[in-house]
Amino acid sequence: MGGYGSGRHNGKSTTSDMLAIDVRKWKRDGLIVANSYFSCHWTYTSGSRASINVKVENTSSLTLSYKTRSNGSEWKDQKTHVPIYWTPCNFGGERIWFACPRCFKRVAKLYSGTLFLCRHCYQLAYDSQHETNLDRASRRADKTRKRLGWKAGILNGNGNKPKLMRWKTYAKLMKIHEKDLRRVMIGFREKFGQHLDF
Repeated sequence: MGGYGSGRHNGKSTTSDMLAIDVRKWKRDGLIVANSYFSCHWTYTSGSRASINVKVENTSSLTLSYKTRSNGSEWKDQKTHVPIYWTPCNFGGERIWFACPRCFKRVAKLYSGTLFLCRHCYQLAYDSQHETNLDRASRRADKTRKRLGWKAGILNGNGNKPKLMRWKTYAKLMKIHEKDLRRVMIGFREKFGQHLDF
């Protein structure tokens, strides 16, 4: 498993630079059961793999077992004890949280490193915090295009109304898409100069 800082180095690392575990997903998958074991596995784009073993001690704590190394050194066995908290929901049921092993902040996700810690302890930003106005508008436009069943990228032109979509929904999405399209054009002008003509 890569250590902290093994991702990008141009500025603050982001949450997508590191492997993450999500206690909400584990609960949804029925894995938070007292006196049980399970494993999580990841495959990097390079083809290398990472894994952790999880022992659920009881419904208020678990232990993560994994190996780490940095800069090509020998692998070291690591164990991290992670408390679990439950908070009541407004309309019944309970919500599950990790307590970060370092700062004890209540969080849904922990990120890999020598220890599994929250994003605040690793000083991780979200990817969206690095986005420019142009990036943000392009991402929003692509999200709308996906809902419309169109190919991503505004240069691909507009498609037709999806067959089973209501006209009211289609009109609303078209309005959103046009708004984001204008924002993208403004972003292009800001980035490449006022001489661009769309």
